[in-house]
Amino acid sequence: MNETVMTEAAPAKKSNRKVIITCAITGAIHTPTMSPYLPITPDEIVADALKAAEAGAAILHLHARNPETGQPDQTPEAFAPFLPRIKQATSAVINITSGGSPYMKVEERVLPAATFKPEVASLNMGSMNFGLFHLLDKYKEFKHPWEKTHLENTRDLVFRNTFKDIEYILTTCYDNGTRFEFECYDIGHLYNLAHFLERGLVKPPLFVQSVFGLLGGIGPHPEDVMHMKRTCDRLFGDQYRWSVLGAGRNQLPIAAMAASMGGNIRVGLEDSLWAGRGKLATSNADQVRLAAKIIEGLGLEVASPDEAREILELKGADKTNI
Repeated sequence: MNETVMTEAAPAKKSNRKVIITCAITGAIHTPTMSPYLPITPDEIVADALKAAEAGAAILHLHARNPETGQPDQTPEAFAPFLPRIKQATSAVINITSGGSPYMKVEERVLPAATFKPEVASLNMGSMNFGLFHLLDKYKEFKHPWEKTHLENTRDLVFRNTFKDIEYILTTCYDNGTRFEFECYDIGHLYNLAHFLERGLVKPPLFVQSVFGLLGGIGPHPEDVMHMKRTCDRLFGDQYRWSVLGAGRNQLPIAAMAASMGGNIRVGLEDSLWAGRGKLATSNADQVRLAAKIIEGLGLEVASPDEAREILELKGADKTNI
C-alpha cells in the first residue's frame, strides 16, 4: 500500500521592495482650532515626531510654529528648539520645509534649509491657487483671530513658486548636499522639474512627491493618480523615486493605490487630521501605523531610515548642520 508523503508548503516569499513612509508632523495648513492633537510647541513637535518614527516613519517632514498662537514660523530660531532634539533621539531622516507658508517670500522660506543643511528639504515645483477657504464652513469659532483670516485670504491667494524662486532655492542649497522632496501639485509641475533636470540643476534620483486633493491642484481621482505616475515614468524613467500624499480624507485611499503601483507614502497631520471616517488622529503615529498596515497588507516592507537613505542616495545625518 502506497503512503502519501505529506510535506509542509513552503512559506510565501516576502517582497524585497521597501516602501518609504514620510510623516509631515505639523505643516502650515491646519490651524489649532481644527484639532487638539496638532503639534504646536517644540515639545509637542519633538514628542509627536519621535512617536511617528517609532511607528515606522523613515522621514520626518518638519515645519515650525509660534508656540503661543500656532501660526507658521519660518525663522531658523523657531526650528532650533526641536531639530537637535529629534536628531539626537532618532535615526529618522530630517526633512525641512522650504515651502513654509504660501504667504511668505522665498527668501524667508529657504532660511531653515540653508541654515541647517538637512538631508532632505521640500521644494514646491510651481505656482498655484491654494484654496483653504472652504474649511471655514466647518468651524463656528476659532481659538485665535489669525486662523479665520488665514483661511479667508486664500480666496485670493497664489502660492508663488516661479522659475526664479525655484532656482533661488536650488542654488542656495546646491552646495549643502541636500536632496529635495519635489512637491508636485499638478502635471505642469512635473514638466517644471524636467526643465531643471535638463539644465542640470537637479540630480537623480529625484524624490517626486505627488500631491492630490488640495483645492487648486490636481484632484484625488484614481485616474489623476495614474496620470501623475504615467507622466513621471515618461519624463524621468528610472531616474526618480515616487511618493504620494492625499489631502484630508483622500490620504489613505491614495496611499494604498500608490503603494500597489510601486510608490512610497507620505502621511501626517500636515496633510490630514483624520485616522478614519469622522475620527481625528490623536497623533501622527496613528496615521503612520495605518500606512504601515497598508504596506504590509500588500506583502511589502516598510523601509527603515537607513534603507530610505540608500534608496534616495542621501548624504547622511552626520553631514547636516543640525
